[in-house]
Amino acid sequence: MSGPIILLNGASSAGKSTLARALQQRLPLPFWHWSIDHLRAARVLPHTRIDSGEFPWCELRETFFDGFHRSIPALAAAGNHLIVEHIVETRAWMDRLLRMLAGFDVYYVGVHCALDELERRERARGDRRIGEARADFEVTHTFGHYDVECDSAAGVETMAEQVIAAWSTRQPPGAFEAMRAARAGDAPAA
Repeated sequence: MSGPIILLNGASSAGKSTLARALQQRLPLPFWHWSIDHLRAARVLPHTRIDSGEFPWCELRETFFDGFHRSIPALAAAGNHLIVEHIVETRAWMDRLLRMLAGFDVYYVGVHCALDELERRERARGDRRIGEARADFEVTHTFGHYDVECDSAAGVETMAEQVIAAWSTRQPPGAFEAMRAARAGDAPAA
């Protein structure tokens, strides 16, 4: 039996990692926390050669994200419970996730944060390109709708309580099923 997926979507520095750790500590099941940041921290990419320009990131980026997206259903299909944090940057990525996660129990969470706070956090972190948070802020919440939304201004305890309460009482269809059905209605007849 596949594991459930709680998919956190929000701009860079919105508080997704903090929320994921809080959820992991409170949920009654053993959830993995899975993200691009974990892969970056593990240095799976040849960062030195990318940074030098030898391997242009623009040529590696799409296959890297495609692989990350493919890892989500693979891990869940093995029976793992997942909290996945992501920044859905394009409609194509949203469509890919909807396709790949068909048949999985996906709970889609929007993590919001005010732009001025995102930019403050981005500067304080020091491990992000300045401007990423603004770019994400402008697009990340535009490709669908959520099962629940929370704002990091409320604090991590409140966000975790909101997500767990809503997740515990959810009723089908979830946001992913609804978006998949709506997009199927958009498809031209064969």
